[in-house]
Amino acid sequence: MAESADRDANRALRARFDEVYGQYQRLRSGLDELQTRLAELRVTERSEDGQVTAVVGARGELISVEFTPSVFQDRDAKALGRKVTATVGRASAAAVDATRELVAGYLPPGSPSVEFLRTNDFGALLGRADAVMSRGE
Repeated sequence: MAESADRDANRALRARFDEVYGQYQRLRSGLDELQTRLAELRVTERSEDGQVTAVVGARGELISVEFTPSVFQDRDAKALGRKVTATVGRASAAAVDATRELVAGYLPPGSPSVEFLRTNDFGALLGRADAVMSRGE
């Protein structure tokens, strides 16, 4: 009877291992594609009046800022600075959302990495390790 229980437990462990290994293989096989897509990701935002256009990459890094000629007629440097800052800020926020969506498509549901991208909370990344360490495993 104990031998039968051991076989059943081994089958269950093997099935779980196969499932986890399959998830890992899918993640690993898509990693090159994900890196390429992240490197190519561009988000463009325009100011409400269309005078300022900002382009950012996957991490929200500024790639370019363009102005329409009409932006120089106003000659209010502070207003232009606020407009640029707001436009770049919206582009960066949109890039974070786009990056999170892209990465989420390559990771298992509920992945701590996706949660970290959403919250910037390192606890999301370390939660499992913290739980294991507190139990002394």
